[in-house]
Order: sequence, then structure tokens, then C-alpha cells
Amino acid sequence: MAPRTQTMAPTPKHKHESEVPIETLEELDTKGKILRVLTTVLKFVLLIGLLYMFVCSLDVLSSAFQLVGGKAAGDIFQENKVLSNPLAGLVIGMLVTLLVQSSSTSSSIVVSMVSAGLLNVSTAVPIIMGTNIGTSVTNTLVAMTQVGDRNKFRRAFAGATVHDFFNWMSVLVLLPLEVASGYLVKLTSLIVESFNIQSGENAPALLNVITDPLTHSIIELDDSVLNDIAIGNPDAKNKSLVKVWCQTFSNTTLQNVTLVNCTDLCWELQNVTETINIKKCKHIFVNTSLSDLYVGLILLAGSLLILCTCLVCIVKLLNSMLKGQVAVVIRKIMNTDFPFPFAWLTGYIAIIVGAGMTFIVQSSSVFTSALTPLVGIGVIKVERVYPLSLGSNIGTTTTAILAAMASPGETLSSSLQIALVHLFFNLSGILLWYPIPILRVPIRLAKALGEITAEYRWFAGFYIIFCFFVLPLLVFGLSMAGWQVLVGVLVPIGVILIFAIIVNVLQKYKPQWLPSALRSWDFLPLWAHSLKPWDRVVVAMAARCCCCCKCCNTKDEEGDEETGKHLENGIEINDKPTKAVENTDPNKTIDSCDIIKATSL
Repeated sequence: MAPRTQTMAPTPKHKHESEVPIETLEELDTKGKILRVLTTVLKFVLLIGLLYMFVCSLDVLSSAFQLVGGKAAGDIFQENKVLSNPLAGLVIGMLVTLLVQSSSTSSSIVVSMVSAGLLNVSTAVPIIMGTNIGTSVTNTLVAMTQVGDRNKFRRAFAGATVHDFFNWMSVLVLLPLEVASGYLVKLTSLIVESFNIQSGENAPALLNVITDPLTHSIIELDDSVLNDIAIGNPDAKNKSLVKVWCQTFSNTTLQNVTLVNCTDLCWELQNVTETINIKKCKHIFVNTSLSDLYVGLILLAGSLLILCTCLVCIVKLLNSMLKGQVAVVIRKIMNTDFPFPFAWLTGYIAIIVGAGMTFIVQSSSVFTSALTPLVGIGVIKVERVYPLSLGSNIGTTTTAILAAMASPGETLSSSLQIALVHLFFNLSGILLWYPIPILRVPIRLAKALGEITAEYRWFAGFYIIFCFFVLPLLVFGLSMAGWQVLVGVLVPIGVILIFAIIVNVLQKYKPQWLPSALRSWDFLPLWAHSLKPWDRVVVAMAARCCCCCKCCNTKDEEGDEETGKHLENGIEINDKPTKAVENTDPNKTIDSCDIIKATSL
């Protein structure tokens, strides 16, 4: 037998850019110092500009989704018989938030319906829980922009989905508890009744003061149209969401109105409100003849392009800025706990910081999406992102509370109660999944998912499609079929999942407690307990597609060819070696299609 030989890849001089020695200011001459300072200032200004464009693109993206699916969202909320089912209400709240990409918009629709008497508070609670899940998809999509680098993608996807898992697990525990006991409704009712809260001012603009000049020059929406659709106003369906008149004046006068169901000519004095248009808006679509759908699609494509471009540039810029000792210092500041015995306070301070930052930017999606690239490049750990994300869930409810306090007196109580339901739902989730370290399950689940998606990157797309679209639609369909069908399908699935989770935990920690047959899943077909067969199918399909169009490229990121461990941004990485492709025919050139086919064997 011929001896087995191994080809060792040449060891690079520096395994990562962060390990390249950087000259300090003291080692540079006067010209070098000036250039270093000017370059740093320019990079910082460019970073601020990119972050500004990133936030604005998220705002425009939300407007685009409202234009594309806003009226459909308003129509969905009118199905009162469907909303009486808690699971259907949960799914509708989630899907509507996915359609408009704004939990504040969908929550405001719910508040409007409660204020109008179309929904009671207990029916609206599952919808509010659904909006909490729907808003967490944005940062998960942002993590997909780092799919090109395996190691960054592993961390970014884990940092993004820790928010998803917290929201999902909170709903799984608190929704049945709320249906059984109604504790959120009772608690918020007592709070509202115990304080004589008067109607307040409108919610502060804060960050919108900076972003509105740019976003309102692109598009401005009439949010009242969505609320009118939700409360069943038939005239609203024929109105456009694109705002035309930014300054109007309403004049209410007492006039004689002809009665319709009157046998003779008869009139009645009624208050008639007349709206007088004063000043037109100045955005670029103010005089368009396009429908809301086409305007939304144009804005959707443009905002996604700008968002992805800004995100890629931000990551590249941060990588160039956070090098050497700078990266070490920043990571140490961001991830270091307080000294003993106050180390336990660190996470709670992070929750407060997350709530405060979200209150400033007025969007949990913006805040968590801005954290995602920082997790990807290794500046912030998943353990630190977790409390920041929990804080963002609290911060996003403060604006709703302030907005509810601006409601008129007759609807203040119900509006404020719904806003408080959102707040106490998130506080209850934090009490469940944060104070006790062993119960911080979302961190472990997010890290495990990050490892899976780093090895099988197609699984990230499957996760998003299945968890945020297929599963909700399946639950919605089953709930429409009746409780008997819903319970008959979901209960066996739930029992199987719980059994599999318990067995997995025992296999890892206490295998001796299990019978020999259950100490591994080898008795099942490989496709039932491993993603490798599915990966071969996906890779084979990609090989056929790519080889047909001659555009495939399987070159992995730098460093994946190396075996062993290396450092990236100060974080130890251990990747699997890439399978080599042997060229036995000297007249044949190995192309990328051959590499893909080899990996699928």
C-alpha cells in the first residue's frame, strides 16, 4: 500500500490582519502622525455617515413594506372571528409585522381597533405577542449579508437569532399562561385603574428629527389610512398610503343634513367636518401616478440595495479601524464584567443600556441590526448581545406607552393597557430567561444554530423561511380548521420534540440513564438525524445549476483551507479542512463545478 501523503498549506506570515503589527503614533514622524490622525477622523466621519444611511434605509424599507402589504395587513385585522382564536391572533400579529416590517405600526393598528371597540384587550394580547416575534426577523436578515465569511457568519447569525429564540420561548410559555389565567390583562388593568393618568403629549421624535429630513424627501406615508382600514372605514380602501398634503386644516361647522330614510323632505342639524388642504409634501413620489404597490416595490429594491451596501461598508470599515491593540481594548471594554462581587450587575446594566439606546433610535430592529455586524467581526460576544437585545425589547415599548398617553380621554385607558401589556410581556420573558444563568437557554440555542448555519449555510435561509413563514401559516391553517384538528396535529408533534430534546440532553450529560438503544440516534436513518444527506442534495442541485450557467464559485473565505486553529479578531477559530480534488488527467483543467461535485459525493 502506498504511503499516505499530506500536503501542508504554507503558513502565512500573519494568520489574520489583526495580528499585523501596527506602528504607534510615537514611532511615526510628523507627517505620518498627521496622516494617521486625518485617516482616523475621516474613517470615523464615514462610519457615522454610513450608520445614518443604514438607519434611513431601514426607515424607507419599513415604508416600502407598508406600501406593498399595508392594506392587506389592515384587512387581515378585520377578521374578528379569526382573532378570537389566540393562536390565530398570534400568527396574524406576526405576519402583519412581517408585512409592514414595523412592530410600532402593527401595534398602533391594534391600539386603534381596541380604541374603536372592535377588539377587546384580552383578544389583542396574542396579537401583541405576535408583533414581538415578527420584529425580530430584521436583524436575522441582516446577518445573512455576512454569509460569505464562514466565521463571521457563525457569530453574526448566533448574535441575531438570540433575539429570535428569546421571543419564541417567551411566547411558548407566556401565551398558554395568559390564556389560562389572563394575568397580563388583570395586572395591567389594576395598574391603569390605580393611577389617574391624564392625556399627555405626542411621543418625542428623538432620532427621527435627524432622519426625517432625508426619509421624508424620499417618501412620506399617511398612517391614518391604515388605521381607518383596520377599524372598517370603507372610504379608506380607495385612498393611497402615499401622503400628498402635509399641512391640512379641519373645520367643523353645524350644517343642515338631508336624512336618507325620510319619507318627506326633512333635514337635521349635524356637525360636518371639512378638511382644507394647505401645503403639499415635498417627497419625490408626491405627484406620482403609480399605484402604492409599484411605489413600494421601487422603494423596496432601492432601500435593500442601500441597506446591504451600507452594512458591507460598515463591516469593512470597522475591520480596518478595529485592529491590533484598538480591537483588544474595545473587546475588553464591551465584554468585561464588573469586578466581584458586583459581576452579576453587568448584564442588568446592559439591559438598561439596550432599553435606553432603543428609546433613542425608537426602533428595536435598528438597534439589534446595528449590533449584528459587531458580533460578526468579534467585537461583542453573544453573551453580551443577549441582555442588550432584552433591553431593546423594553425600550421599544416606551414609545408606545408615550403614544398611548397622548390618546383622548375616552380611549386612554384601553390604549395604555395594551401598551403596558407589551411592556409586561417582555418583562415577564426577562424574568424567565435571564436572572438564573442556567435558564439562559436562548444563548445556547443561538450558538448551536450558528454552528449549524456556518457548516451548512443554506440552512440559514431554511430557518428564516420555515420559522417566520411556513410554520406560522401552518398553525394559522390548523387553527382555522378548529381546535380538534389543531390539538390533534400539534400535540403529537410537541410530544415528539420534547422527547427528542430530553434524550439529546441525557445523551450529552447522563448517557448511563438511557437504555442502550437510545444512547445514540444511529438506529434512525441518517437523513432523520443528520443534515449531511440534505446537504449533499442541496450541493448537488447547486452544482447542476452553477454548471449550467458557468458562474459557480466555491472559493471559501481566507483561512478555511487551513487545518487547526487560528485567530480572527482575537477569537479562536477551528474550521474543518477543505476536501481536495485530485486531477488525474493532465489535459483537463479542474473548474469550480468539479469542486462542487466532489463535495457532494
